[in-house]
Amino acid sequence: MTQEQQLKLQAFLDGELAESEAREILAWTQRDGAAAALLSELKNTRQAMVQAEPHLGVPETREFFWSKIEREIRRQEPAAAAAPGASRPAMLRDWLLPAVAAGALVLVAAGLLVHFNVPKPAPETAADADTPTVETTLANSDATTYRDASEGTTLVWFSPAADDNPAPNKKPTAIN
Repeated sequence: MTQEQQLKLQAFLDGELAESEAREILAWTQRDGAAAALLSELKNTRQAMVQAEPHLGVPETREFFWSKIEREIRRQEPAAAAAPGASRPAMLRDWLLPAVAAGALVLVAAGLLVHFNVPKPAPETAADADTPTVETTLANSDATTYRDASEGTTLVWFSPAADDNPAPNKKPTAIN
């Protein structure tokens, strides 16, 4: 039996078919045992559902019952909803807090931009800020510098003056 045939039996039971179609379905159930068994099962199921359905009654009249519900709804509504203007906490929640949060984000972004885009101060000497510093323990020392721009190389020679000796507890030269 196809699903369409099963639906036709259900429609017959519900009284949804035209009189001619209903006669055809009745004749079919008399010829076909499977169709008759399904129709009988559908009738039994419908009867069981009708008998098992609880009957609920309201002790008051319909109007009184709904008026009690309406009064309870009105009692539980907040007083601010009845007022034409918005309440102060609602205004704070809806407008002021998001505005403060957006302002804080703008300030943080501006601070980050300033921090990372501030130009570095010029070094105090003519030397580049990236060049290493040299410390020597010689009181009087002579330095000779050689720069080769094509190779990007700078050489510095330190030589003590004729009367200087290195300090006994310190290294003679340190390059950072």
